[in-house]
Amino acid sequence: MTPASRTDAGQQSLLSLTLLAAVGVSLAASPGPDGVCGAFLAALMLAIAVTDNSRYIIPNELTAAAAALGLLRAGAVGPDADWTGVLQAALRGVAIALPLLALMLGYRRWRGRDGLGLGDIKLAAVAGAWLGWATIFAVIELATLSALGAYLVNGYLRNRPLKATAFLPFGLFLAPAIWIGWLVEALLG
Repeated sequence: MTPASRTDAGQQSLLSLTLLAAVGVSLAASPGPDGVCGAFLAALMLAIAVTDNSRYIIPNELTAAAAALGLLRAGAVGPDADWTGVLQAALRGVAIALPLLALMLGYRRWRGRDGLGLGDIKLAAVAGAWLGWATIFAVIELATLSALGAYLVNGYLRNRPLKATAFLPFGLFLAPAIWIGWLVEALLG
């Protein structure tokens, strides 16, 4: 076994253990249909984080699946589940995505380059479909501070200067934060 294949096998094992732990925590935090939805959310968010970290892209299929699952959950799970729940979840998603889209376009116009990707905006809309208002803002703040902190620590450890043009895979931080937000709501609700 080569060193590279040992590293790949180790990463696969770590991802598998992370997924199993997230599924177990989801089911323990909210036994029943909401926990099952949370387990699927964990799997989707892990897939998004891994993909964004390795390719700087958030696949539309994964984002669409997470959004559809969030809307299905809003309509079918819990005491307030009905078509108004679906409508409210969809409106929260749009209300979160539109300001971020304006920010993306404004930054592109001002600086002449992208500062936020469209995949990140779609992922933020997923947060709107899954989470309440206060949690949405906490999740976006958690993801932003985590991304900046990771960039600063990485730069320090590698002795590299900070660059304003550096790429950060924001989905790597936003996706797990969305699941953590769902988990907190499940535990407190």
